[in-house]
Amino acid sequence: MAANLFALISPPHIVRLTVLLLAAGLASAADRPQWGQWHSRNMVSAEIGLPQSWDPASGRGVKWSVPLGGSYATPVIAGGKVLIGCNNDQPRDPRHQGDRGVLLCLNENDGRLCWQLVVPKLQGDIYLDWPRAGICSPATVEGRRVYVVSNRAEVLCLDINGMSDGNDGPYRDEGRHFVLPGETPLEPAALDADILWILDLWSEVGIYPHDSAHSSILIHGDYLYLNTGNGVDNTHQKIRAPEAPSLIVVDKHTGRLAARDGERIGPRIFHSTWSSPALGEVAGDPRIFFCGGDGVVYSFGALAAASAAGAIETLRRIWRFDCDPSAPKEDVHRYLRNRRESPSNVKSMPVFVDGRLYVTVGGDIWWGKNEAWLKCIDATGAGEITESGLVWSYPLEEHCCATPAVHQGLVFVGDYGKIFHCVDARTGRACWTHELDGQVWSSALVADGKVYVGTRRGGFWVFAAAREKQLLAEIEMGDPMHGSPVAANGVLYVPTLSRLDAM
Repeated sequence: MAANLFALISPPHIVRLTVLLLAAGLASAADRPQWGQWHSRNMVSAEIGLPQSWDPASGRGVKWSVPLGGSYATPVIAGGKVLIGCNNDQPRDPRHQGDRGVLLCLNENDGRLCWQLVVPKLQGDIYLDWPRAGICSPATVEGRRVYVVSNRAEVLCLDINGMSDGNDGPYRDEGRHFVLPGETPLEPAALDADILWILDLWSEVGIYPHDSAHSSILIHGDYLYLNTGNGVDNTHQKIRAPEAPSLIVVDKHTGRLAARDGERIGPRIFHSTWSSPALGEVAGDPRIFFCGGDGVVYSFGALAAASAAGAIETLRRIWRFDCDPSAPKEDVHRYLRNRRESPSNVKSMPVFVDGRLYVTVGGDIWWGKNEAWLKCIDATGAGEITESGLVWSYPLEEHCCATPAVHQGLVFVGDYGKIFHCVDARTGRACWTHELDGQVWSSALVADGKVYVGTRRGGFWVFAAAREKQLLAEIEMGDPMHGSPVAANGVLYVPTLSRLDAM
């Protein structure tokens, strides 16, 4: 049944990717208010006492389970709330009917709905906002503010309490935002989101989105760093916005565009801009690490202070590393559907650990070559470091969407070829591999001495986080998994296509 449901609603080109961790305000030390360990994007948690096995069918070991309708997102836990994107296949408010993007805010203790952001679909071309994909981007929480990119390619700042404490400004036109242009605005109700500000990437930044917005927002200081999702059009052979940025910086207080990259990545984007940025410190300086849709990793200096009102800065590039230097660099779309030769791209996020960057890269799943790698880069260099910066390169079975998890000298990652890998972080040599029941799109979580990973066939696997392979459990979730498991406050959260389980 799960496989049939997935076949009905799975978009052929959507990768759930989808944030740095800067816990503050309402977020306790055990919360997971953003993706990854601190600023690094590393999916490693200090939580203990997490389950080794459970049974979704009988409910054994399941604290609560909430139906999602359809979801490709990863949950985020902060301030007593659980936030996760989904679609509107199961309407929770009779006023919001039909295909919509939804961000649910649930009570952490019991999964009860606190409020929801409901966003109408972009109209016309389905490749702009794929049907029934919902909101794919994970939220980022800092204090009472929730930052998320909607299915309409809008950066939204929300009140974590929704409308329960009133309609806070400066934005007060939520009722119009909840409906399509030309429709009668709705009166905001208790279960609706409270929008504080909006930045429309389409109209204000000049991007051309593809499939669905997919961005995990990174916070550093007063700024939000995010990929724009700029990509090809519905022919998959043309970049409609070649001059649009791939990485932007937004003032978190106002939503004003503060900076952008100046790399002119657009013409070299083979499919879309999938990867979100990571943050690390090199020689005492904060660095932003970003993987472009051209298969190149870039390091930028972080913005230090607010610029003059209205001025949009260009990010200062420190180095660039081409993950696939022998791949085609010009007229890239003529390699469409070529499974032997094509450009590479990056769908996961780079992970920064101890001065090194770990990246999965390779041919596009739908349109490119099958070849893929896990690469380790020395992040301390400058200039063109394609040759000098490579520490090691490890071949993967076939394609890869997953962000690697680095823990105690080991790198854990699953790939599209149904193989889960444990790799020595120092040498790049395999410690062990294991064949899974299906393709891996989600990222593995390392926590409590265990490694958790799910597949698109509905299998969930628990290994010991160790150099020697030890399979601890194999659990049938009965539903495909695209979002990644997370742990917070002693609870493991596992998102599937149709539900979110808390154990």
